[in-house]
This record gives sequence, C-alpha cells and structure tokens, in this order.
Amino acid sequence: MFVLYYLLTALYVVVCLVLLLVILLQQGKGDMAAAFGGGSSQSAFGARSGATVLSKATAVLAALFMIGAMALAIIGQRGPGSVVSGTAAPRPVAPAPAPAAPAQPQQSPAKPPTPPQQPPK
Repeated sequence: MFVLYYLLTALYVVVCLVLLLVILLQQGKGDMAAAFGGGSSQSAFGARSGATVLSKATAVLAALFMIGAMALAIIGQRGPGSVVSGTAAPRPVAPAPAPAAPAQPQQSPAKPPTPPQQPPK
C-alpha cells in the first residue's frame, strides 16, 4: 500500500502537468462578447465546432485528474499502513533487581577531620 500511494501520487503529478500543458495549447475562443453569447451565432451557446484532439485530451485528462484526486483522498484518509499497525504495544519489562552488595565488616564511623590549629599570635 505504501508503494501504491507514491506511485499514484507521481502519476497524478504527471497528469496535472500534462493537463496544464494541453489547456495552454488550446486556441482561445474569442473576446468577452463571444463568451457570453454576444456573437452573431443563432445557437444558445455559440457555434458548435468539431472536437479537436486537444479538446478530447482535455476531457480525458480532466477525468483522470478527478479520479486521481478521489483515489489519493481515500488512500490518504486511511493513514499510514504498517506491518505492526494492528498489534498491541508490548508490555514494559520491569527492571531486574540490583544484585546485593557483598557484606563488609562493620567499621567504626570515621571521625570528621579536624581543621588544622593555627598557632596563637
């Protein structure tokens, strides 16, 4: 699933770039008046021209763009997949008790060192 996501993402980027290129290569339809029906045509949406290779490519790439966006959204929503994602976390291991210190003979507590006496002046 991990490789599929990155493969689909790379393919999606290529489709986006080619769609951008195909749209930019198309010839303009005219000025603003023609876009809003101000042309001298009798039909409601302007004169119908034959579908060119670029317009067919635009339709196919637009469909791939939408399908790719939905596929990436569905795969991305599932979250990262992992081999151990469905297993419970291991229980923490209690630390081993420290080994007992070897028995030492009882010693008398050491006297604190006395500060050196200064000779009287």
